[in-house]
Amino acid sequence: MSVYTVVERDQLVSHLSTYAIGGFVDFQGISSGIENTNYFVTTTQGEFVLTLFEELKAEELPYFLTLMAFVSSNGVPSAQPIKNTRGAYLSTLNGKPAAFVEKLAGEDIEHPNPTQCAVIGRSMAQLHQSSLSLDIYRENSRGATWRQQAAELLIPLVDNSSADLMRDELIFQENYSTLDLPKSVIHADLFRDNALFCGNQLSGIIDFYYACNDYFLYDIAVAANDWCVSESGVLDKGRFDAFMQAYQAVRPLTKREIECWPVVIRAAAFRFWLSRLRDVHFPKEGEMTHLKNPDAMKKILLTRRQQPENCNIHC
Repeated sequence: MSVYTVVERDQLVSHLSTYAIGGFVDFQGISSGIENTNYFVTTTQGEFVLTLFEELKAEELPYFLTLMAFVSSNGVPSAQPIKNTRGAYLSTLNGKPAAFVEKLAGEDIEHPNPTQCAVIGRSMAQLHQSSLSLDIYRENSRGATWRQQAAELLIPLVDNSSADLMRDELIFQENYSTLDLPKSVIHADLFRDNALFCGNQLSGIIDFYYACNDYFLYDIAVAANDWCVSESGVLDKGRFDAFMQAYQAVRPLTKREIECWPVVIRAAAFRFWLSRLRDVHFPKEGEMTHLKNPDAMKKILLTRRQQPENCNIHC
């Protein structure tokens, strides 16, 4: 979350009049995150998060808002979107599509423990299982085609070793799109800053705006590369085993998923290395912006390549 589109107080007061969530008290921009403009908004009835969508079009957003409403009503702690007085989740503010969601208690976890990793693993599996009944579809906007295009864009801009790494990884993942793995709706961005905890209890998963229909295994890989990783890029066995055991207690992996795991976890690391590099080389202008260090994800990718045995899944 960041602030790219500035909202003035009078604009927000007027906008709140189209919602039954109380009168204006206070608001402030949120600097963490990358893609959208976000504000904490306090009203006479409570606290909310206002998001203005900087890249997603209005016609794309019902997918995400429908998913968020579905997930929060099906046993997975998450932020519930708020309908306006017309019964719609989506509105327009300052020329941008906008939505309110409830503000959850808790905070994100900088150094997760095995218990917290297990909670995330179980919650992700519950999301995957429940999503099978959802009749919505969206391609992964950061899938194999995007990775190819992003790498081609970045290769002329990076050092030779990074360019060689991109070329080699593209070759390794040539058949990624045809792995024939179980898939449905996934979060696709469940990093530590997209889950709020009170101690070891999950308050909720947030920021579903990269959600898509893709391999369940890819969702697992994205999370494992953040929740279960050490500073050296190696998967911490205690946290990773806790995550996977909790996940598989709800949805056991197939034999094919276990076979394809080394490919998919590399694809997940590659995707986020590329996207962070793009943010560095092509930054968006904003009042408050937040960039993540691409070198951290590059280290994870290199570790997945050099130590594939560290990634083994124990059933």
